[in-house]
Amino acid sequence: MPFRKGSSSAVALRSAVNNPTRRAPCGCANFDDMEFGKLERKGSIELPMKCDFYVLRKMRFDCGAISAARLLVLLVAVISAAAVSAQDNYEIQVYGSDVVAPRSTMFEIHSNFTVEGSKTVQDGVLPTNHAEHETLEITQGINDWAEVGFYVFTSIQSDGGWQWVGDHIRPRVRVPESWHWPVGVSLSNEIGYQRAAFSPDTWTWEIRPIVDKKIGPWYLAFNPALDRSWHGPGVNQGVTFSPNAKFSYDFTKKIAGGLEYYASYGSLTGFDALRDQQQQFFPAIDVDFAPQWEFNFGVGVGATRSTDHLIVKCIIGRRFSWPHGGAAKLKNPSP
Repeated sequence: MPFRKGSSSAVALRSAVNNPTRRAPCGCANFDDMEFGKLERKGSIELPMKCDFYVLRKMRFDCGAISAARLLVLLVAVISAAAVSAQDNYEIQVYGSDVVAPRSTMFEIHSNFTVEGSKTVQDGVLPTNHAEHETLEITQGINDWAEVGFYVFTSIQSDGGWQWVGDHIRPRVRVPESWHWPVGVSLSNEIGYQRAAFSPDTWTWEIRPIVDKKIGPWYLAFNPALDRSWHGPGVNQGVTFSPNAKFSYDFTKKIAGGLEYYASYGSLTGFDALRDQQQQFFPAIDVDFAPQWEFNFGVGVGATRSTDHLIVKCIIGRRFSWPHGGAAKLKNPSP
């Protein structure tokens, strides 16, 4: 790397050459005692090989520091952009092990507003700041141990544009209650597509084991999800670990409150540094308006630099039962 014009190292070396009787910092009687005829080329600079005096050492340090600083800034920018662009706030929910009953359909609207998020386009992904994500989830019960869910993701950007983001399908099976396991257990597989403007990984697959337990007024749930990208930069990461967890307490027969946790730690072969992980904490409430209704509301805080810092979420759901017969009318499930 050539000297920068006017740098302290350049001035010192120029002074040494112009004043040959000046004592060298290395201890030589003067600069004439050094063998300037033997030169070593460093980039576009020729350096004396015999005497590694202070000025030259400082010059090399300055050049190396500048290169290292530029490289560090570049790496930080790339890592930050990749981390932010991987955010996915379309369905923020910790799953329970129950499935929708057979001949029943559940309609849910997931509304998530990012109060404080990314503010610029990064790696082609639109910013999340002041974006409203609206997701329609439709789940059909198959039998007492299986269901299939379908998602339509949309985003309302801060400039007012409402755009389709993508679709996912999610079959899920559970351990039947007749097995009398001490905890509820089910397994969800979610596969789908999202546009590159909203997710750098367009085709993804999530395997989500679900374990939950009700202990008196307390409810506990854990979803140790595994994610795999099939198209996009995340392909090179392989399988990533994204745990979700929830605990809540029944304050009344109708209202429960607690804490939800959502995270993405990175590849199973080696987790990301803590600052590059995504971690969010949502104090949330669940309200039981009626057996056929579902309501969840929470405010989430991002705990790392790679996570949207503040999100408000709301889930409203309604179950419908479909009796036998093609001409049967829609009716509500029994309480």
